[in-house]
Amino acid sequence: MSYITIDKNKCKSCYLCMDVCPKKLIKKSSITGKSGEVVVEFDDKNHECLACSSCAMVCPDLAITEVNKI
Repeated sequence: MSYITIDKNKCKSCYLCMDVCPKKLIKKSSITGKSGEVVVEFDDKNHECLACSSCAMVCPDLAITEVNKI
């Protein structure tokens, strides 16, 4: 099982990660970040993450980390 963690203190709410996730597992949260914008959250209740790292690669602020649990 793989998943990602999002550092809400680093997220600047560009939403690029939402655009590249093939499973659409990243969405806007209800939390406002340092920029005053709504940050993103990872929503993978069904363990569908492909561990493709697309979200982490596109994040300009390195706010996303992929975790692989075997």
